[in-house]
Amino acid sequence: MRARAARTSLRSRLSWSATVVVALWVLLLAVGANELLARVLAGQADDVLQARAEAVAQTVDVAADGTVTVLDGRDDQALDVGTWIIDGAGRIVETPSGSTAALDRQAVDLAAQGARTVDLGDDLRLRALPITDGGQQVAAVVTSTSLSPYRQVERTALLGSVGVALLLVVVVHLVLRANVTRALRPVQDMTTQAGRWSADDTDLRFGDDPRPAELAELAGTLDQLLDRQASVLRHEQRFTEELSHELRTPLARVQAEIDLLRAQPRDARALADAHAAIDRSTRAMASILETMLSAARSAEAVTPGRTRLVDALVVLADPDAQDVRVPVTIVGDPDLVVGVDADVLVRALSPVVDNAVRFATSHVRIQAGASSGHLVVTVLDDGPGMTEQSANRAFDPGYRGDPDDGHTGAGLGLALTRRLVLAAGGSVTAVAGDHGRIEIVLPRG
Repeated sequence: MRARAARTSLRSRLSWSATVVVALWVLLLAVGANELLARVLAGQADDVLQARAEAVAQTVDVAADGTVTVLDGRDDQALDVGTWIIDGAGRIVETPSGSTAALDRQAVDLAAQGARTVDLGDDLRLRALPITDGGQQVAAVVTSTSLSPYRQVERTALLGSVGVALLLVVVVHLVLRANVTRALRPVQDMTTQAGRWSADDTDLRFGDDPRPAELAELAGTLDQLLDRQASVLRHEQRFTEELSHELRTPLARVQAEIDLLRAQPRDARALADAHAAIDRSTRAMASILETMLSAARSAEAVTPGRTRLVDALVVLADPDAQDVRVPVTIVGDPDLVVGVDADVLVRALSPVVDNAVRFATSHVRIQAGASSGHLVVTVLDDGPGMTEQSANRAFDPGYRGDPDDGHTGAGLGLALTRRLVLAAGGSVTAVAGDHGRIEIVLPRG
């Protein structure tokens, strides 16, 4: 619900912000257009007044003594509509019909001020045109016109522009919202698809299919997230399998000792041996857990340490601690020191020795020596050995050379060996041949 609200909020913010910008521009255009129309109408009213005043001025005659007379003309009645003729002394020579005393006074005052225009309220405009002789005003013509038609046009234009602006803003908002929704829909679809893939199939990706640049960038980011999630899932799965693989043997040994204790009575010595075996197995499980968790936390590298190589090899060859059914001999300098923690070294070499013991016919030999600043541990058995294909895939997780050999393992032991050896800065190689041979190169301590 919160995610949906966030998407709706984003869509609303984008559409409303764009709508506000458009509305501001429409408002500015409407105000500018109406202001321009008002100026044009005012100019037209002034032109009408000026033209009428000039036409009336042609009918005015001023005698030498300042007497003003009006010459009759065919359009005299039309010209006299809303027109005052005033002599140089400020006396009204002619006044329009229906004029009032107050209006007459306004006309006389305006005539005395020269060429001017004045509005009387919102409905009437007066304009004075002085008549001069020798640079001196001898008379004046004042014309008037009603502003009602012009104001009506302005109001009509204002209402029309407001209506058009509102309609335009509504249409723009709807179009913007639809376009934003359509533009964000692929993002929502890709997010939903990525969530479904992360839950159902972590191997699916968006890939490099043609997309707009922004969606292509989003697809790449989501693919990287899916890659990291898949890597984490694989790491967790591998860790669980490896931990189960490592704990299987000591746990089975503990269970076997407990079953024997319950099945038959034992003397004090046998009971002490059983308790010692259980103690060794539980300590081995604790060591396995600590080592595996440490390796999992470090992920890329294990914590360096120092261990006498022979001490780890003796633990691996101990028939009381391991399932050793054939003799395991150790050949090498007892003073060699490896730069790996003892528990990590035992965990890394244990699957190799276990495999050698399982396939050996009569014996297993572990050789240790120094070479070019490294230590090389070679585990050999006199078993059937590995083919070229088996040697190349021996350390792949889940690989088993012979699935029908009756062994219950999951093919994870040698994979763990490679991971721990590589994390310690070494390398491991399986050599094809008539007998089993695995070489582990480790850093010196």
